[in-house]
Amino acid sequence: MAKNEQWDTRLMLDQSGKVVIVTGAGSGLGFEIARVFTEKKATVVMAVRDPAKGSVMREKIRGENTRAEVEVMELDLADLASVRRFTEGFKKRYSRLDLLINNAGVMACPYGKTADGFELQFGTNHLGHFALTVLLIDELKNVPASRVVTVSSGAHSFGTLDFDDLNWEKRKYNRWQAYGDSKLANLYFVQELQRRLDDEGLNMLSVAAHPGWAATELQRHQGWLAPLNKFFAQSPEMGALPMLYAATAPDVHGGEYFGPDGRGEVRGYPVRVRSSRRSRDMAVAGELWEKSEKMTGIRW
Repeated sequence: MAKNEQWDTRLMLDQSGKVVIVTGAGSGLGFEIARVFTEKKATVVMAVRDPAKGSVMREKIRGENTRAEVEVMELDLADLASVRRFTEGFKKRYSRLDLLINNAGVMACPYGKTADGFELQFGTNHLGHFALTVLLIDELKNVPASRVVTVSSGAHSFGTLDFDDLNWEKRKYNRWQAYGDSKLANLYFVQELQRRLDDEGLNMLSVAAHPGWAATELQRHQGWLAPLNKFFAQSPEMGALPMLYAATAPDVHGGEYFGPDGRGEVRGYPVRVRSSRRSRDMAVAGELWEKSEKMTGIRW
């Protein structure tokens, strides 16, 4: 991208022939990412927790683009059995995977646990996507220049992983701290995944992005945010741009992080941004990977 050029979907390359999975594609940023990829002629799998809702959104895409190649598949990232069913079903339907967009998530929700007993935010935002990616890694490895894009957040900056209590069973639960922890885990995952890909000499990228402040259903547990959206939030269309850039731009490198170019990375057009110093600690990234393998029972 030329210096000072503002990137948007008009500059996005044609995606004909590519197969893309977008998690959380039933609303918000995920829906917008899926919609744009169908516009650019990719085959899109909308991975959603609620297939009925996903089907409604699929028909919305088809209403705008009658040639859209788009399918809905059920995926509950808070249930490892569902993750396994999804990956097995995908492998039966498709012979390739070019792009995996790890977008779905929950934010600052009340304390809860996943079907497998993990704290809900860490289990959904990190462990669910960790399992999904590792279970699909062979499909990604088989496609030259494939990419995994994992969505983080500026909230990663106050994340601090407690490896002795990742499920918040010993500490008093803090919903925002747990969210920040899960978003920090996303960045560790991106870095360790790229390290492993590089060690194998693979032509494949693991990158991260964040949307800034976008008005989406992610905020459903935070009623106080809604009145502020009209002053600070940008649209899902703008919020999706950093992920779309990370997934498709030719000048992207492994381990990079993208977000809005405005003040505080709250809104704007996509640019490379810098994550916290803590998030770049590769020793911790490796430790988290090993812990994630043990917790999920899913290994590289």
